[in-house]
Amino acid sequence: MAGDAADVAAALPVDGIVETTARLRPVPDQARPLTASRPIVTFARPDTRDADTARPRLLGALTGPRTAAAAVCVVLGIGLIGGAVTGSWLIGDGPGEGAQGAYAVAGSLWHDVPVDQLFPPTVHGPGAGPGGADRTWTRVAVAPDSGCKDAFDPLLRKALAPAGCLRLLRATYTDATRSQVTTVGLLFTRADSAAMSAVAGRFKKEGLGRRTDLMPRPYAAEGTVAAGFGDAQRASWTISVRTDLPVVAYAVSGFADGRTVTEPQPAEEAVKAGATTAAAQAGLGNEARGLAERIGAALRKSVTGATEKPS
Repeated sequence: MAGDAADVAAALPVDGIVETTARLRPVPDQARPLTASRPIVTFARPDTRDADTARPRLLGALTGPRTAAAAVCVVLGIGLIGGAVTGSWLIGDGPGEGAQGAYAVAGSLWHDVPVDQLFPPTVHGPGAGPGGADRTWTRVAVAPDSGCKDAFDPLLRKALAPAGCLRLLRATYTDATRSQVTTVGLLFTRADSAAMSAVAGRFKKEGLGRRTDLMPRPYAAEGTVAAGFGDAQRASWTISVRTDLPVVAYAVSGFADGRTVTEPQPAEEAVKAGATTAAAQAGLGNEARGLAERIGAALRKSVTGATEKPS
């Protein structure tokens, strides 16, 4: 696949950071009031009503001794699923029998979880900076949920094509000094566990996550500190093709002043001691890796929470 990258440039507002979000199918019974300082975005809930009766399916339909037995089964089942999800995330393996439910749940989270849960307004990173320095990131923009057409360089889009693109969620953050910006993305795929493992295997074997012609693109929102964060401003990045969930997580960082970066460097190399590129010296590898890890943790928490709730 081939195509040209499109640069995005806009002026930094005089009054500092202005978060830009898009309302994504609000849930009437959960949506919070919209304030001038921080719009709240939620992803729509799936319809859980019975198709034949149009009535909600209730757990309380069982009575007598059957109720107690069902409750015991539910409790035991939740414990098994929750343990499998946690273990799978920690070791990065594909889903076993107990994690199949979590794998399915994760694929629907893009329309069932509030944006603040997946992309927190403020992210703290103790020890995430160079030399173990603490980091704090503030969300400045949330992209409308979308497809993947313009989110990746052409070759990266081709490499991810076997996994399929169900939905892409992105948010852009800035550091405490407002001098650096980082876009974090969660690509929810259409792939099953075997397909995700195949894509992950190719990325690892061929080193695709380190190639500068396979970088994810940033999300630059007008009227924010990230307005000038375009393709030419990408300095460091990281890509993780999950095998335990149908998700590709990534982050790409750069300077907030719109300067062009001629020598971008993957985060895993930029964080190494002795790295001398501009990205490494500025700690942009730490920015990309630190945010990607913490957004991944937020997703992990959402998956665990979803599988712990009886349906």
